[in-house]
Amino acid sequence: MALVTTTEMFKKAYDGGYAIGAFNVNNMEIVQAITEACREEKAPVILQVSKGARAYANHTYLVKLVEAAVIECPEIPICLHLDHGDSFETCKSCIDGGFTSVMIDASSKPFAENIAITKQVVEYAHDHGVVVEAELGALAGVEDEVNVSAENSHYTRPEEVEEFVSKTGCDSLAIAIGTSHGAYKFKPGTKPQLRFDILEEVIKRLPGFPIVLHGSSSVPQEYVEMVNTYGGAMPGAIGVPEDQLRHAAELAVCKINIDSDLRLAMTGTIRKFFAEHPDKFDPREYLKPARANIKELVRHKLVDVLGCAGKA
Repeated sequence: MALVTTTEMFKKAYDGGYAIGAFNVNNMEIVQAITEACREEKAPVILQVSKGARAYANHTYLVKLVEAAVIECPEIPICLHLDHGDSFETCKSCIDGGFTSVMIDASSKPFAENIAITKQVVEYAHDHGVVVEAELGALAGVEDEVNVSAENSHYTRPEEVEEFVSKTGCDSLAIAIGTSHGAYKFKPGTKPQLRFDILEEVIKRLPGFPIVLHGSSSVPQEYVEMVNTYGGAMPGAIGVPEDQLRHAAELAVCKINIDSDLRLAMTGTIRKFFAEHPDKFDPREYLKPARANIKELVRHKLVDVLGCAGKA
């Protein structure tokens, strides 16, 4: 099976009340862990590449890693997606370079400018058989090249979504309902709560249209504890409750982005390995358990959070 777009994935997810996992990838072990879990659980998957990942690993290496996953896991649909493309030029480069889906994030721009930039990307992408995700509203937090202060963040305004989708022709829409980038989403002692009232109003205005949630890592506390136990310092790292993500998937959210969780699993596992094996130095020895723990974490997300296991 060749790389696919998200069109059929999202239609099935919307109708079936589940979401597709969108996992950010930066190296071979992460790609292997995600796709092996998806193959075993028979789940479709979106492998995301950010601008930062392209700068770190090189566009060609990342595309070839994903193409290798397609060869190794022919039973499952795999989409290659640009996460948070910040310009037409970045999106065009990925479209021309083999991606089947791109995100143009002009959410920091005024509404009319966001529409104009997004429409330009959509026209080029659709001419090349590629689908486009856009964003309305601004999530707070820091992740890769995304850095939005709490003061500059704002919820999506439901009264704008119909005009935005109609004028841009985008294929899916990322909205801001209380998620945030990075591992520090909520303050300790507070009760994390997504704005389901906003989501439900968006659904009314865009019936049948795929909605996306960014900043949706749950920040597993066992890995936060592992990081801190073995030399790290991540006090107060709190994510989005998984039951709220599952409820969002049952509504109209067809794509849920998960990034920090995988990084935590990898970092915590490696820290623990070196603490227990200070004499080891072979990357294969510490990356193997890290890959295994990422795989089990992805399996949990597919089955218990996203609900997409068995949907390939």
